[in-house]
Amino acid sequence: MGRGWKGRGGWQQGEAPSAEDAPAWFAGRLPDDWFTGGPEVAVDRDEIVIVGDLPPLTGDYADDAARAAAEDGRISRFREDTRDERIEIARQAEHRYQRKVAWGAKLGGTKVLFTTLSAPVMTRLRQPERLVLDTLVDAGVARSRSEALSWAVRLVGQHADTWLGELREAMSKVDDLRSKGPDLG
Repeated sequence: MGRGWKGRGGWQQGEAPSAEDAPAWFAGRLPDDWFTGGPEVAVDRDEIVIVGDLPPLTGDYADDAARAAAEDGRISRFREDTRDERIEIARQAEHRYQRKVAWGAKLGGTKVLFTTLSAPVMTRLRQPERLVLDTLVDAGVARSRSEALSWAVRLVGQHADTWLGELREAMSKVDDLRSKGPDLG
């Protein structure tokens, strides 16, 4: 099912195809010399992000700042050298999975994401939740309610990784059971 305009009711988003096989597809599709191992492939409803480890630097560096600059430079070179091929692979993946594709690279302690999607999320918040966001804005933690909400979501994600992982695993089991059930359509 596609996404798009559905007449007088406005926009309606259909189900994107499953991207369960995306890590395997990218592992088979990417050139062998790009990354030192298989890339990390993160998938959500809107985007697929591919991040791979680049080969380590071989030179000696005066300090951590010099090493970080060299890492950043190597990642920048990778980004430029692979641009055309990454665009073509992304085009194929976007057609296959109906999601945007973003790229990134890691080297040593440096990780850089290239042009990732920033999706708007609409929500209704009652006054107690709005007060939390306003406190973050007033304290200078965030510049706006939107930025405060993003900050809060990242914080919860960092501290709830184990629980969120278990929840995703449980949801996967429910999807498996649902697919084994009778077809009512």
